[in-house]
Amino acid sequence: MPWVYSFAPQTKKPRRVAAVPILPVAAEELGNKAANLFAMCALGLPVPPGFVLRAELCAHYHRRRGWPRALSGEVKRALAQVERASGRGFGARNNPLLVSVRASGRVSMPGMLDTVLNLGLNDVTVMGLAQASNNPAFAYDCYRRFLHTYGALVRGVESEAFEDIWENCKLDRGYADEQEMRPRDWLVVIRAFQALIRRKSKKPFPQNVTTQLWDAMGAVFDSWRNARARAWRDLHRLPDDWGMAVSVQSMVFGNWDADSATGVAFSRNPTTGQKQLYGEFLPRAQGEEVVAGLRTPFSLTKSEGEPSMQTALPQAFRALARAADLLERHFGDMQDIEFTVQQKKLWLLQTRRARRSVAAAVKIAADMVREKRLGKGQALLLLDAPALMQLLHPELAPLRAGAVVLASGLPASPGAVSGELVFSSQAAVAAAAQERRVILVRPETSPEDIQGMVAARGVLTVRGGLTSHAAVVARGLGRPCVSGAGALQLDERREILRAGRHVLRAGDRLTIDGASGKIVLGEAATRQPALSDEILRLMGWSDKMRRLQIRANADTLEDAKAALRYGADGLGLLRTEQMFFAPGRLDMFRAFVLGAGKVRERARQSLLRRQRADFYHLFRLLGTRPIAIRLLDPPLQRFLPQNADEAEALAARLKLPPERLRARLAEIANFNPMLGHRGVRLLLTEEGIFTLQVQAIFEAMALCARRGLRVQPEIMVPFVSLPPELAALSARAAQCAAPFRARDKRFRYRLGIMIETPRAALLAADFAPLVDFVSFGSNDLTQLSFGMSRDDAAGFLRTYLQRDFLPADPFVQLDEDGVGALIGLAVRRARARRPRLICGLCGEHGGDAASIRFCSALAMNYVSCSPYRVPIARLAAAQAALTENPARNPASGSR
Repeated sequence: MPWVYSFAPQTKKPRRVAAVPILPVAAEELGNKAANLFAMCALGLPVPPGFVLRAELCAHYHRRRGWPRALSGEVKRALAQVERASGRGFGARNNPLLVSVRASGRVSMPGMLDTVLNLGLNDVTVMGLAQASNNPAFAYDCYRRFLHTYGALVRGVESEAFEDIWENCKLDRGYADEQEMRPRDWLVVIRAFQALIRRKSKKPFPQNVTTQLWDAMGAVFDSWRNARARAWRDLHRLPDDWGMAVSVQSMVFGNWDADSATGVAFSRNPTTGQKQLYGEFLPRAQGEEVVAGLRTPFSLTKSEGEPSMQTALPQAFRALARAADLLERHFGDMQDIEFTVQQKKLWLLQTRRARRSVAAAVKIAADMVREKRLGKGQALLLLDAPALMQLLHPELAPLRAGAVVLASGLPASPGAVSGELVFSSQAAVAAAAQERRVILVRPETSPEDIQGMVAARGVLTVRGGLTSHAAVVARGLGRPCVSGAGALQLDERREILRAGRHVLRAGDRLTIDGASGKIVLGEAATRQPALSDEILRLMGWSDKMRRLQIRANADTLEDAKAALRYGADGLGLLRTEQMFFAPGRLDMFRAFVLGAGKVRERARQSLLRRQRADFYHLFRLLGTRPIAIRLLDPPLQRFLPQNADEAEALAARLKLPPERLRARLAEIANFNPMLGHRGVRLLLTEEGIFTLQVQAIFEAMALCARRGLRVQPEIMVPFVSLPPELAALSARAAQCAAPFRARDKRFRYRLGIMIETPRAALLAADFAPLVDFVSFGSNDLTQLSFGMSRDDAAGFLRTYLQRDFLPADPFVQLDEDGVGALIGLAVRRARARRPRLICGLCGEHGGDAASIRFCSALAMNYVSCSPYRVPIARLAAAQAALTENPARNPASGSR
């Protein structure tokens, strides 16, 4: 198999849009960027010719620090094809060919991997470029850019050293910008750059263009291992062994003349989802100036009082609009397109799936179904289920009287957030470690800022547009972002931000609203947004396509209301211990546990009335929806005084003899409470607690029945390990239920267990005949399977993840190899004894998309998660059903 594949646009446009591009090799081997270049060529779109080095070379290069023997000849032949297609010669004195060298990963990693532009310039070819363009300043500017990039990326020279030389040259001569520079000024800068490279790297800048090419290809492969790329892969859980391809492509120049430009276009608005060509361009510029936010660009479309591509370059604009529509139809998704216009001719450099706000993603998916571009199932698969949490980002409430709006910038990524100002990524990371909420303020962000952007709650930049690095990455991370706030003055060295008469320093508080672009002094009020019509529509489609029930975990009636508001099918885990912590109840529960005689009985009756009311209101709220009630699980120590002073005060309030209280506390104490007297063990030995709770449930059921509502709650016994434990409690529950059944033949309840110990999972077949359902408590099952506490694991888990000992945090994403294997074994064994047994999962993993896919594949009945993660779970369950069996989607083929 060859290492190198060439591409060039077809001379004839295809008659129709192909469903799948014909690639010379698997798309993973070319990377996303290069695979899409081949697709654009097949569509007849204007793409500069070039070639791609396969991704397998990345591992070979890093392993051997060298190249395969056959590669040299393949590169030489591919370069000759580019020369023929472009009509220029690589290293030629006249009309020289320049190339770009770019990384091409399997997924988009914006700004994390390196790019080398203008490669092929030396002291001779720069004169040829000046002659060909009839513009020496343009040629020298390209040479200056190439020397800077080559020195920084290939030779490791600090980028700031080049910038200092460049800025000092302009200052010394009193120039406002490079347009005023004369040829001799450019030569001074070029010679200074070359001297800097020689001095810092101990080697001269190579005049041989072939040497430049091989150096650059190696440097770009090396960027796979740089710190920012590693941080991005860690954040998005991408494998280190994927590697990347590298593309080498003929340069086109947005800085050639006044009829040239560069820019980024989206086929739809990435913030709102509106169907319109959207983006920015810069006349007389190269691509990195737009992406890095070095200059504030102009809109593509007509904008009052400002230049636009639509008016300045109308022919190229129309070609871009047609290409954007064609690419969106071809890929079936919104596209992010990088382009260059050289002498009024449009060239496409890249297309990829566009990053967008979640609100935009939802609107786009719904609109594409309405436009018959996608089926409903295809639209659901476009969405990132975990990102739906961003729809619940607070929004800016109406500002109170006297609120100070310091400035307005560009609304780059929605959401409103308040925090302390920090002026560096290092400060943001340090603040996040102290659990402080901060807003990262930068002139513009660069890929080196990725860790700071992850740590910050919001991002504010003084420069840059809606397609700058800050805007694109913030949207991908779900961070509120305001960019291009040019009215602000930032003094980086002194860490001061000025807005008119207001002077802010590190630690001062600010509010940014990424939906409106407003920047407000201090902490402004926010509010929870309502779910849009589009998300409600998509949730409706999800509910029709998913097989899994989505339930919610709840502590209170308010939690249950929130769960239903977000579309839960019921409650999969009602934690009853929180009922005893309600106002006025803790001392009552303590009197019940610690007291005797009348004191204990009064407390019992009072608790019974209150718990009956709790269950009654929950049953009325949920109606016939399922509700799984977990009986008391935590050890009693959690409810009792923690020191002698508290114990004495409690004894006085409850009128208990202090010595009796001390004796009872000593009797209850556990050395390791969470592995001791809790759950089923507590319910067996403290018989009154079990009877109290079951009696309250049954009385609430009877009260509902008298008022016309039939409910069948699921009573869940926690932390079982032995079938006899459950058998004993089942008999007690039957005794409590007997009087109710005698009065009402339709009185029904389900009894089940929460499987949290490995032993219970292994003995699931023995439990199956005794229960109506099983629910896997994945939090404790993970702790006990790994033998580690999730409360104490944070410190070392970070190291484990960095060293790839684990693919993901097992307390966030289900460990399928270990804990998942136990769950799978338990489900299969239990259903072998009882085929229709209800099986669910109710840990934190119930809201994780990957864990939901696992549960769906096991044909479990439900997952249960936090109320606020219910929309994520509904979508993830639908996506799981669609990927398991695409035929489940009746509209998947409709266009």
